[in-house]
Amino acid sequence: MSERVAVRKTYKLFIGGKFPRSESGRSYLVQSSNVSLASRKDARDAVVAARAAVKGWAGATAYNRGQILYRVAEMLEGRREQFVALGVPGDEVDAAVDRWVWYAGWSDKLPQVYGGANPVAGPYFNLSAPEPTGVVAVVAPERPALLGLVSVVAPAIVTGNTVVVAASATEPLAAVTLAEVLATSDLPGGVVNILTGAITETAPTLAAHMDVNAIDLTGVADAELAADLEVRAAENLKRVLRPAPADHDWSADPGVTRMTALLETKTVWHPKGV
Repeated sequence: MSERVAVRKTYKLFIGGKFPRSESGRSYLVQSSNVSLASRKDARDAVVAARAAVKGWAGATAYNRGQILYRVAEMLEGRREQFVALGVPGDEVDAAVDRWVWYAGWSDKLPQVYGGANPVAGPYFNLSAPEPTGVVAVVAPERPALLGLVSVVAPAIVTGNTVVVAASATEPLAAVTLAEVLATSDLPGGVVNILTGAITETAPTLAAHMDVNAIDLTGVADAELAADLEVRAAENLKRVLRPAPADHDWSADPGVTRMTALLETKTVWHPKGV
């Protein structure tokens, strides 16, 4: 009896809720597995998918977004051993699960904490309410591959934004496996889009894209590249989150800064009734 030949998995991109190969047909080898090498065209396709998902996701109730983030935590918990087999430490997987739960809990609290009635002189109501910025491009940190990724994606989407992620080039398997978790977690297609490959190819396209509203440069370690991306982002006045310090502790309490940085506060006036 001949020995069975194992089927090698090809890790694909995650765009619009689907798993396409790169339009360029390119891939690269990571841990004996083929990983799609995203092109500039893939980055543009991901932005189109993210933009199409904005209306539905931003318009969903905060309660519903929280439910979906909690569902992601449930599915990630169920795939714990799969991530461990990829080389992600078990305690990092546990921390990533806990982080999804933590952000899920914030979904219906942010408007209460960062919005509300403002005291003004005159017979008016003056109300401020936080709203999502729109499409956010994110350069994920190289390490920790899973916890770092969750720590930049979860705060962006819990507030109603959609994201295009340029995942770690050296450790992409955690990112594309997380995409499989997201695809089975009731998350609408296009809310999270994940590109694998060289950020030097995809990040400039995302930074310059006119339909991207903000860019998170957390995972950009090269100061020269970060400066170039900021210049590109200035073309349409994108919000820019600066790179994280090299010694940033991803296991620490994340706080609310990442959520509030990707919100816009809209204020309305309304006359009081007699």
